[in-house]
Amino acid sequence: MKMRASTDPEGLRRMTAGDIRDTFVIGDLFRPGEVSMTYVEVDRAVIGSAVPLDVPLCLPTDRRLAARHFCERREVGVINIGGPGWISLDGVRHELARLDSLYIGRGVEAVEFGGGSEGRAKFYFVSYPAHAAHPSRLVLKDQARIIQAGDRKTANRRVIRQSIRPGIVETCQLVMGFTELEFGNVWNTMPPHTHGRRSEIYMYFDAAPARVMHIMGVPSEPRTVFVDDGEAVFSPSWSMHSGVGTADYRFVWSMGGENLEFDDMDVLTVADLA
Repeated sequence: MKMRASTDPEGLRRMTAGDIRDTFVIGDLFRPGEVSMTYVEVDRAVIGSAVPLDVPLCLPTDRRLAARHFCERREVGVINIGGPGWISLDGVRHELARLDSLYIGRGVEAVEFGGGSEGRAKFYFVSYPAHAAHPSRLVLKDQARIIQAGDRKTANRRVIRQSIRPGIVETCQLVMGFTELEFGNVWNTMPPHTHGRRSEIYMYFDAAPARVMHIMGVPSEPRTVFVDDGEAVFSPSWSMHSGVGTADYRFVWSMGGENLEFDDMDVLTVADLA
């Protein structure tokens, strides 16, 4: 498991483009036949992926978690962005088609990722510490709460699918889902927002060969970093988060922090951006 430190607004102001990428972008996800994990000091999140081939992959723990197994004191949200696959939780197997989600509750001891026969499964997961145990649950793509947002006039018409959220899955602090930009639309989360009580992680996919320019930082001095297909970027609670692509794309978003309220945002306007 790799470790990743963050910075404060003043530290971001002094960073070069390369420094921003090295600090905030997780670029080593979805390696065939491997589990990848990065521990981010912001809210102690773990960002990871699993791409099983012929042999299933186990979710390992790490000595720096000081736990007997990964979920001893953690909850996990998983979304499959690839072909059909399965995840076994203490021997109970859950089948995940493309864009299905799985919540893994605290206390699950054995997590195993397996591929399907119809194409390579690509599991993306985010984990936060959990103070209580809640039941694990599979959420199919069409069981997510669907929100239509944006406008074609401003090139941000999109569909938001909230799969791991209150009312569908009970969690400690994790909420998760994904957003789909409609054809010809390129802006996400514009106007942007912050939420000082939660950090947020975006993982962009179905973008190639396009690229996404992710916008972050304080509104008075926004910074940008280009993100490629299958890369994640995390935003501290003080940082806004938005992006624009060279074509339409999808992205998984996940949040953890003090509450589970989607409306708990400090909304900005375009005029607020320097």
